[in-house]
Amino acid sequence: MEAMNRETGQLMQEEVIDLRQYWRVFNNHKWGIFGFSLIVTLLTTLVVFNITPVYRGTSTLLIESQQANVVSIQEVYGLDGSSEYLLTQFEILKSRNLAKKVITKLDLLNHPTFNQQESKLPEQLGFLQDYHPKKLLSEYLPDLFQQTDEAPSEAYVLEAAIDAYLSNLSVSPVRKTQLVKISFESTDAELAAIVANAVGSTYIEDNLAAKLELTLKATSWLNDQLKDQRVDLTAAEKRLQQYREKEGIIGDNGGLGIAEREIDLVSEKLVDAKRELLELRSQYNQIQKLGRKSSKNLQQLPAILSHPLVQSLKDVVAGVELRRSEIANRYGSKHPKMKALNSERSRAYSNLSRQIISIARGIESKYNVAVEAVKSLETSLSDTKNSMQTLSGKEYRLKEFQQDVDAKRALYDQFYKRFSETNATGDLKTANARITDPAITPYIPVKPKKRLILALAFVVSFFFGVMIAFLLKALDNSIKTTVDVEQKLQEAMLGILPLLPKTRKQPHPSYKQYIDEPHSGYSESLRTIRTGVILSSLDNPHKIISVTSTVPGEGKTSTSLGLAFALSQVGSVLLIDADMRRPSIHKALGFANHNKGLSNLVAQTNTMEECIVEYTEGGFDVLTAGIIPPNPSELLSSARFKEMLTGLSKIYDKIIIDTAPCQAVSDALILAPIADSYIYVVRADATPSQHVKNGLKRIRQVNGNITGVILNQVDLKKAEKQYGEDYSGYYDNYGYTGNNA
Repeated sequence: MEAMNRETGQLMQEEVIDLRQYWRVFNNHKWGIFGFSLIVTLLTTLVVFNITPVYRGTSTLLIESQQANVVSIQEVYGLDGSSEYLLTQFEILKSRNLAKKVITKLDLLNHPTFNQQESKLPEQLGFLQDYHPKKLLSEYLPDLFQQTDEAPSEAYVLEAAIDAYLSNLSVSPVRKTQLVKISFESTDAELAAIVANAVGSTYIEDNLAAKLELTLKATSWLNDQLKDQRVDLTAAEKRLQQYREKEGIIGDNGGLGIAEREIDLVSEKLVDAKRELLELRSQYNQIQKLGRKSSKNLQQLPAILSHPLVQSLKDVVAGVELRRSEIANRYGSKHPKMKALNSERSRAYSNLSRQIISIARGIESKYNVAVEAVKSLETSLSDTKNSMQTLSGKEYRLKEFQQDVDAKRALYDQFYKRFSETNATGDLKTANARITDPAITPYIPVKPKKRLILALAFVVSFFFGVMIAFLLKALDNSIKTTVDVEQKLQEAMLGILPLLPKTRKQPHPSYKQYIDEPHSGYSESLRTIRTGVILSSLDNPHKIISVTSTVPGEGKTSTSLGLAFALSQVGSVLLIDADMRRPSIHKALGFANHNKGLSNLVAQTNTMEECIVEYTEGGFDVLTAGIIPPNPSELLSSARFKEMLTGLSKIYDKIIIDTAPCQAVSDALILAPIADSYIYVVRADATPSQHVKNGLKRIRQVNGNITGVILNQVDLKKAEKQYGEDYSGYYDNYGYTGNNA
């Protein structure tokens, strides 16, 4: 339960959004973000202020779908006032035909500003001409692509001008009105207003001309059609009357109503009978499959099993079985009451079996009756339909004649109405649109919108910089804080060691920081770690402590020295340099002669007194690596090494072993059966968390006991800036400022 509570609490902590983390990421990269935004904004400013300004002239056009006509001829002109009509007019305003008329009317082909605007893009893209596919192919197929110096045709020039015109024209309706905004953009402000007005006036003139032409054509065509429709209507009426007289038809449908109602009634009964037949067929097929005389199998059918009488008999059988079981347990199987119950039990089962078979036969009888009912209804329906064929044939033929007469009469009336309206308004000229607000010469350009572009450039570049900052944060999976140790590694945190400043005289200040400055923050951290190590094993103190890391350079040697300094104040300590590949304890303590050490003691070439050196300044003994053997792993895994440690553990209170990194070599893992605990050193803001997890996993795979993790080389100024109160004032009481190696 406690484990579940811890997991639930951890998930809840992960789901909580810490806004301070986002602020720290931004604050850490703020100068880069603002610098990037400033550079992008400056470049955008240079581009924007070199763009030629574009002006927009706008006129307002009212398209009237309902006009004041002498008579209604909306059907002739198609002015129905619908949205489709207005959308059609919008497309006409943007059509190439109207564009051609405007260009011709204003002689835009000879206008200097329009021509310059039209050819500006090709000039800007002139560098692409050398890479045109046709030009490249012409170098290899000169006969197919012959070069010519002929000028483009007038049609080509006009089409290009229309394309340029349409690209600068915009037609936008005003919502819920019949007004249309016609806008034209140009680098010439006066030309923009002239073209915007010309579009509306040309559209009105073109509409009037089209309506006049349409009226003349409609009058001539309607006159011819009216004569033909009158002849067709007379002939249709004559055919209808002749058919009525021939067949003797009186009334509308000739008595088909009763026959139709009869068919509907029989059809409904047939549908109900077929539905009942389908339900009984499933039960009938199951009875035939299981066998009509096998009551044991038949009682599995849902229809039989759910029958009330079967349920009652099954209750009787169950009651007999229950009494029989009680008497058998009380008196035995040969008791007279038992025999009576057996007889009663046989009768109960027999009654149940007979009833099941009876119900099954009843289902079969119902099925046969349903089959006969369906056949009877189908025969009745077929007879009724056959009797209706004669009447329906006459009715169908009568409706054909009547519909032909109605259609021809309606068509004749429509043509007559249109002919009358068109003939009466042949000389009437009304426009369907008018300009309500002509365009004036604009003084303020609409493009480019410099302030908006600059603001967008700054905002977009700013958020892009923020996104890059968060991306860098997401890609950085190193261990930085104590929270990372607890959440990512899920290990106990023994303490942190700050980064100390390096100098030429002291390239490794952390080696003797504990002695040189016993009241510094670094020394206090070592005492905190010492307390954690001691408290982690109060009941069974850990005597042999192995210090390791993931990769070289994380500070495990300086940590081993610091632990030796701190633990020597509470007991006797022996520091062993077991990093046989890159020994460094002798250099850290300034031992000139280190030829006699661990390898010599294990090989028994020298005595313990010759190999172990007393480090008086630190108050502990040191066993350096000695002569480096050809295969350090064999030395550390030997029985002599184990015996040596066992003997030394009886002499010293604590033995600290500085081992090689566990990810680089397996020397540290060999000590698992011997060492009481491991202390894992992680360099802050450097080692990836996955590598640390792999190292911890390897130690656990060999049953190593991990006491906790020490976060080393923590830059407190940077950490306080990035993580705020997690490190703020951490070492203020000790006057710490600086970095370490």
